[in-house]
Amino acid sequence: MPRDPLFRLQWLVFALVGAVFTTVYIPQPVLPVLRQQFGVGEGAASLTVSAVVLGMALANLPFGALADRLPIRPILLTGGLVIAAAGLASALAPTLPLLVAARFIQGLFIPALTTCLVAYLARVTPAERLNVVMGSYVSATVVGGLSGRLIGGFILPAEHWRWAFLAAAALLLGATLAAYGGLPREADPGPAPRESVRFRDVLFRQELFRLYGVGGGAMFVFSSVFNYMPFYLHGAPFHWSTRAVTLLYLSYLVGVVIGPLAGKLSNRVGNGTAMVLGTLVLGAGLALTLVPRGGAMAGALALVCAGFFTLHASAAGALNRKVSAGRGRANAFYVLFYYLGGAAGITLSGHAYQLGGWPGVVALTGAALLVPLSTGVLEMRA
Repeated sequence: MPRDPLFRLQWLVFALVGAVFTTVYIPQPVLPVLRQQFGVGEGAASLTVSAVVLGMALANLPFGALADRLPIRPILLTGGLVIAAAGLASALAPTLPLLVAARFIQGLFIPALTTCLVAYLARVTPAERLNVVMGSYVSATVVGGLSGRLIGGFILPAEHWRWAFLAAAALLLGATLAAYGGLPREADPGPAPRESVRFRDVLFRQELFRLYGVGGGAMFVFSSVFNYMPFYLHGAPFHWSTRAVTLLYLSYLVGVVIGPLAGKLSNRVGNGTAMVLGTLVLGAGLALTLVPRGGAMAGALALVCAGFFTLHASAAGALNRKVSAGRGRANAFYVLFYYLGGAAGITLSGHAYQLGGWPGVVALTGAALLVPLSTGVLEMRA
């Protein structure tokens, strides 16, 4: 038995979060295939991703309130069962609208396994270890995102994307049952914090609102890059296959290392400095994507991942260190802004791609980086 009492808890959460994000990103590498099979455009095919993101954004506040009031284990069990069932429905969907509807339902219940778990970790983890634990959580999102893309676009043939949905649903079901049986019962937070902290108390705190913007701005950029990269690389001058494009998602492995290191970096130099460094690295990655060579694209995506996960880990760590009560609500707002930023990025970058091609996406996302950059500077001064 490990000496560290948090070891088993972290691995259970790691497995569950990894399975969740496998589900989220299953269709991303096969978007050109979905476009062809259903006879739709790039924007309509991308709804299979953005519908999940939108559902997550809408449901985060209710689940954040539940996380402050109720034990986590029953919430995650319910959420996991619904998401797995909707995954089965996605695999069987005969039309794109039904597929998008099933994906939206998945998005509505994903906060039961993400927002609630973040609040759970903040509740049971010692303050001095919170940045590192949040970095591990971020690493789980990395592994899940990579797994989903590899299953959907490489391990299984792209035209067999329905089997990828079935595999993701089975994985999530197993991780949910393991977490429900293995996570310890957390202590009751008590009636005073539950009743005294309201949504507006954590929304309109200026220092917290800035951090919500960091999550939203970072996800705006990240979701735009990885959602429209397959279309970019399928066209001139690359003309890559789906499997070749999917291999570039291995750049996600950078995030597995960066997540915990970003937590340690934030402890050493401060969260504000880590945010500035993450923004600069992410911006450098964006600029490098404009070089029309496969090697440059691989390096660019590695930089994009390193910068993004540094921003995400440092912002999440800073948020939970600033909040002592109402963590469920604060994390719900963070994730709300995070996924609203992702949905906005996918939507607006679709227009930018149609109007200006890939350079249009780079210009738009580069402007969005001003949000995390300015927040990092303010955090450094504070």
